[in-house]
Amino acid sequence: MTAPEYFTVEYAINPWMDTSTPVDTALALDQWDTLRRVYAELGHTVELVTPLDGLPDMVYAANGGFLVGDTAVVARFAYPQRAGEADAYAEWMAAAGYRTARTDHVNEGQGDLLLVGSNLLAGYGFRTDRRAHDEIAAITGLDVTSLELVDPRFYHLDTALAVLDDSTIAYYPPAFSDNARRRIGELFGDAIEVGSADAYVLGLNVVSDGRHVVMPAAATGFAGQLRRAGFEPIGVDLSELLKGGGSVKCCTLERHP
Repeated sequence: MTAPEYFTVEYAINPWMDTSTPVDTALALDQWDTLRRVYAELGHTVELVTPLDGLPDMVYAANGGFLVGDTAVVARFAYPQRAGEADAYAEWMAAAGYRTARTDHVNEGQGDLLLVGSNLLAGYGFRTDRRAHDEIAAITGLDVTSLELVDPRFYHLDTALAVLDDSTIAYYPPAFSDNARRRIGELFGDAIEVGSADAYVLGLNVVSDGRHVVMPAAATGFAGQLRRAGFEPIGVDLSELLKGGGSVKCCTLERHP
């Protein structure tokens, strides 16, 4: 995780961002720290990456890359405003002992790369270039399933699809193309379908350990669905960070064994 010490909305690169809306950085820091403490209380180890001035979106650590085993696929960002984040996260990855690799085509890390068991779901359509999926498959040795996103509000896969355990997902069907929805149905016949009210507060932007699902507090309908499915939802208010188009998962770069 990276603290939102320099978080602000000074440019607009997704539909959630409005440069005329003021940002309370102190509140963003407080909300982010609540998320960090929730992870710690659940017994998870949280490692911190130093934020850098001039990179206001660096708080969205999930976009920094994809970590599996001893390999780190470093992000290649679509927008120049975020390009510096790639080097910052690559430095942390190398120091943490990862073998770093970079793609020739745009990939925005765990924003568009979500691991379900041994299957890597890979989003494209707005940020990550589909051609990067083949590169990532070659680097990691994982089976990659490409899923096309069609609604700009759901510009990353992690805004429209949540991994709950090694075989269970939840998703918002209208965010995906017909072919992507068909493929999701083939792979996950018991996928939880989330409604618009929850999707529009980025309710699917979650981190799950297979039992506890840390999620945006405003997604109350989805929380009920999770309880009925046997999961334990834990709501966290990240409303200030939502102004940049991110929530729980966006703020969390997960390490996969």
